[in-house]
Amino acid sequence: MEDYITLSIGDTSDDGKIKIVDEDRLCYIVENMSKGARGLRTISKNLLKEFIEYVMLHPDASSSSARVALSGKTDIDKYEYGYNATLFVMAQMSLSPEKIIRKEKVLTLPLLQLPLQQIFYGAPGTGKSHTILEKTEGEGVIRTTFHPDSDYSTFVGAYKPATVENTVMTVIGTKVVPVKDEDGKERKETKIVYEFVEQAFLQAYIAAWKKIAEAGAEKPKKQYLVIEEINRGNCAQIFGDLFQLLDRNDSGFSEYPINADSDMKDHLSKALKGLTIAQKETIDAQYKDGAVTDKVLKGEILLLPNNLFIWATMNTSDQSLFPIDSAFKRRWDWTYMPICEARNDDKSTKKWQISVSTNRYDWWSFLKKINDLIWLETKSEDKKLGYFFCKAQNGIISAETFVGKVIFYLWNDVFKDFEFNNEVFNDEEDVDNPKLTFDKFYQTDVQGRPFVVTQKVMQFLSQLKLEPSNVPDENEGEESDGEYTKSHIKVIFPDGYVEENNNSAKTFINAINRIGPSRVAELNLKVSSYDMLSKVELPDDTGGYRSSQRFIKDGYYLITKLSNSEKVARLQLVSKKLNLNLSVTTTD
Repeated sequence: MEDYITLSIGDTSDDGKIKIVDEDRLCYIVENMSKGARGLRTISKNLLKEFIEYVMLHPDASSSSARVALSGKTDIDKYEYGYNATLFVMAQMSLSPEKIIRKEKVLTLPLLQLPLQQIFYGAPGTGKSHTILEKTEGEGVIRTTFHPDSDYSTFVGAYKPATVENTVMTVIGTKVVPVKDEDGKERKETKIVYEFVEQAFLQAYIAAWKKIAEAGAEKPKKQYLVIEEINRGNCAQIFGDLFQLLDRNDSGFSEYPINADSDMKDHLSKALKGLTIAQKETIDAQYKDGAVTDKVLKGEILLLPNNLFIWATMNTSDQSLFPIDSAFKRRWDWTYMPICEARNDDKSTKKWQISVSTNRYDWWSFLKKINDLIWLETKSEDKKLGYFFCKAQNGIISAETFVGKVIFYLWNDVFKDFEFNNEVFNDEEDVDNPKLTFDKFYQTDVQGRPFVVTQKVMQFLSQLKLEPSNVPDENEGEESDGEYTKSHIKVIFPDGYVEENNNSAKTFINAINRIGPSRVAELNLKVSSYDMLSKVELPDDTGGYRSSQRFIKDGYYLITKLSNSEKVARLQLVSKKLNLNLSVTTTD
């Protein structure tokens, strides 16, 4: 069977209608001339191979016959068969090199599908940074984060003090000699000197030009400068005259180079010394002044190369921090990151859950309901929550994480200016303060250590009309009928008696029963309007501890609604009130 060649960037069909302008591991980017109009097409390399093999076996075939024969053959995206004429010509080019016009390599955009300057924006937790991480995997990446104190010197570079250790010298006669200690060792002294320290921009800039030099006549590797939270800094102040470099020409280079100051010039001339740019003439030809490449290597001018990508993230909820002016915005491509359910590598949904005591709540269902409420109350998209607002551990968001991140954000950033008028924020159990204020989500034990009140978390979720999705897996450290759990409580009485079971509710009930339910009832302990610990001596016919925990009747407390931290805190409170000197701890 006849051999064929692999097409390369710059290869053009003999009629000039098909030209390879870029490629990656899987695809070619092809410039196509059709009916006087030029357009770009992405062509799968695997699909092209099918056409090549078909034309090998059918040298008299036409593009339409190839399409009919190959359509439906593989699982490759079938819309590309609509480009059958392009594929057919490319197959002929591969089989007949004489049909290719080979020109001197010319510079093209590193990857035409990827914007050189791009801002990923959206609500917090929509996966902006994660998206950039995935897209830049395996590439050179320099990362920085803007903040209110960021300025030009912290982004680009500046002279900074540094310490160096030198040998102390002295003059003896006409010679300069080192000063030595009594043991004959040369004496050292530390001095402060000033050195130019390059920051994220110059690090990425220098790395990009080095990659171009290393590539020779081939396409250079990409270099990314990633700016997290770009709107948390004053962009006009931070970029300064670099703003002018953001205008790129058709080849991806800065349209208007800028002059480097003397300090930067000295540093760049040293950093870029010895580099040879194989495509120097092609780069210089883009500018009227010419010889720009030499000026770049001497550090005289700054010029962004076409393999330097500047990508950034922006939380829309922070957009009022430092507004970005329209002139700056025009120089960026903007990619909106919508709020959606996240997926695993196998495309299945992640199915994260909120864990509150023994209940599980679907995280995505919560997000939909809370985002609807945010829109209803604030009429703003900016404050909504994305899927990655919280970080789950093994698919579980703990009650502590949920309150510490989500509840705190909702109460202190989203609804604080809207007076919590919605019924979701009511707390009818508290007559004196009928609003579910943030402080009600926390209580402290007798040692003053805070813990999350899971009852209030479940109350809020219930008022949001969110129902528990399922019973948790017993292997995840929750209560079960005597089965081993990762975390449980332990009670040591003054006489040395130890109450400890793998089931924390069982330990809790047995400890109260040993103390005496009547003694506990006399304390009349009230927490969140619940009659705490007053009637836990459950009847024998309730069917075991699991069912007794769920046994709901006037006067009975629903033990399963208490987290281990809460159980410990309740027992510590009883111990303190009755002066029992109990040791109550949580064990793993």
